[in-house]
Amino acid sequence: MAALFLRVFSPSPPAWDTDRYSQSPRATIEQLWPHKKNCKQRHGHTFQGEGLNGLRARLDIDLGPGASRSFTPFDTSWIHGSSPVLGDIMPDVGFHVMLTTVLSGILLVAVMALLCFFCCRLAGSLPLAGPAVRRLHTGFLSFSKWHVKAVWWNASATLRQQHEEQEKDPKYWNTWAQQTLKNALTLQNLNTNKAKNLILFLGDGMGVPTVTAARILKGQLNGQSGEETQLEMDKFPFVSLAKVPDSAGTATAYLCGVKANEGTVGVSAAAVRSQCNSTRGNEVTSILRWAKEAGKSVGIVTTTRVNHATPSAAYAHSVDRDWYSDNEMPEDALKDGCKDIARQLFENIPNIDVILGGGRKYMFPKNMSDVEYPDVPKHSGTRKDGRNLVQEWTDRVKDKKGHYVWNKKQLLSLNPNSVDYLLGLFEPVDLPYDLERNSNTDPSLTEMVDVAIKILKKNPRGRIDHGHHEGKAKQALHEAVEMDRAIGRADLMTSLHDTLTIVTADHSHVFNFGGYTARGNTIFGLAPMLSDIDQKPFTSIIYGNGPGYKLVNGVRENVSTVNYQDNNYQAQAAVPLSMETHGGEDVAVFAKGPLAHLLHGVHEQNYIPHVMAYAACIGQNRDHCMSRSGSGDLRPVLSSIAALLTFTRLLC
Repeated sequence: MAALFLRVFSPSPPAWDTDRYSQSPRATIEQLWPHKKNCKQRHGHTFQGEGLNGLRARLDIDLGPGASRSFTPFDTSWIHGSSPVLGDIMPDVGFHVMLTTVLSGILLVAVMALLCFFCCRLAGSLPLAGPAVRRLHTGFLSFSKWHVKAVWWNASATLRQQHEEQEKDPKYWNTWAQQTLKNALTLQNLNTNKAKNLILFLGDGMGVPTVTAARILKGQLNGQSGEETQLEMDKFPFVSLAKVPDSAGTATAYLCGVKANEGTVGVSAAAVRSQCNSTRGNEVTSILRWAKEAGKSVGIVTTTRVNHATPSAAYAHSVDRDWYSDNEMPEDALKDGCKDIARQLFENIPNIDVILGGGRKYMFPKNMSDVEYPDVPKHSGTRKDGRNLVQEWTDRVKDKKGHYVWNKKQLLSLNPNSVDYLLGLFEPVDLPYDLERNSNTDPSLTEMVDVAIKILKKNPRGRIDHGHHEGKAKQALHEAVEMDRAIGRADLMTSLHDTLTIVTADHSHVFNFGGYTARGNTIFGLAPMLSDIDQKPFTSIIYGNGPGYKLVNGVRENVSTVNYQDNNYQAQAAVPLSMETHGGEDVAVFAKGPLAHLLHGVHEQNYIPHVMAYAACIGQNRDHCMSRSGSGDLRPVLSSIAALLTFTRLLC
């Protein structure tokens, strides 16, 4: 067993990245196009970013309520800038449209395969032909994208119209409800297998309104009205609610199994924030350590800094979440012997197999120039003790197949079979929001998850892993859609029979949406009516407080005069604050796999890691597995992953 610990901050995949949203088998372009590798070797053209890596033959897609199972051969991320799949396709309708799409896809795959074979041959025999072949290839792809886009939009529009007509018939809803009932009845056969894999996806700040809005956005990115779409977590059979504390203490709850004080990580409630001398004796251990002690591989993947509060509770014991390096610590804390969080990352659990995220500057000596931004002083190293933690880590694993990477190219060029330890720090602090991410230099969450699982799965015993504050709802919701993509990717790489997957949040935000908007209204649009108080329009999305509270000449801003579709538009807020606050309501917990039924009803948040440990027979829950005959004899699809903890930060 092993563990993969992921934290998500800026999700959203590059164009043509399809491995998500579906739990179904598919043939990759590498399978359909065996000459791709040789072509790359012969004239250096990788084809990345031009659509080839995302082309897939996709089968058996779950298309939502009442939908039939259909086939679509294309990912359409290049159309919308995201990666939705064709949604609700009604039974027995739109066949001609789907047939056109299927045949077009088969034709394009065949032609591209022949073209690649031709270009490899030509580039190999005529050295000067490479650039010409690449121009031909690029031109062909441009035409192909135009063709597929036209077919896609035709299919979407036609099927949406047919869907709307079928919804008027009560038979549609009765048929769907009866099928859902049959599916629910199968849950009487509970999965009580031993969990060889544990996967926790945690959306930082992902309250229920954010989940709903992300579902709508996912559908609308696909040309649908949105409400009928399914997120990956919507397909999970067991749902419960968790009672939450506030940030940092939340991480201690869902990773260490105890509730603690706000602003502290990896310590009990007896520790007092910022008081170093209250640390000793109050440390609590996490599920990552439990897995490591059980002989599992473990990893941390995050799109924030790796020493951010949410992932740091997996390995650190700190009375202050902001002690990222010794530069942020008070002198009295240093004198009392407290360690900064970056240092604890490498010292507390020294053999973490995979560490991917941001936070580069906290690892290097003060004023040491950053490798990516050498002329930007704020990105330089911060450590006052002069230590180079990256170099120390590199020296320690140099004879153990260890690799340090700091950009996407280096990450994706690795052969996972030749890597046992991986440290990747892709930004000085946090990775950018996905809508602002440079896809040439910074990997997406999905890409990091993919590489991490491939490395960790080599351990036959398995492995464990793991904003709204600015009022930028569009950024936050796109982060949630990217997290949905990562959930789909992990699902493809694991088995339901031996993998317990949990999706939840640490807390929510004072984010909501409404206003009697019509079905299909853009989630970022205006409500259909004016305020009956000031006769001005208002956005569907609204925050209870935050920086979106704006007065113009002493009255509320007229939002019809601003670009409320902008990526960084700060949605309207009821109370003025420089930063929006967290919410205090319960958050949803979605679960599937072995013993997922133990997550039911309403629980304290610290219950979550206890369920995970019980299912995997680690930590305090090793002994009960001794009496369970046959529960550990399942054959996993891959080798095993004890736990994958994914934390998606939604502008928090």
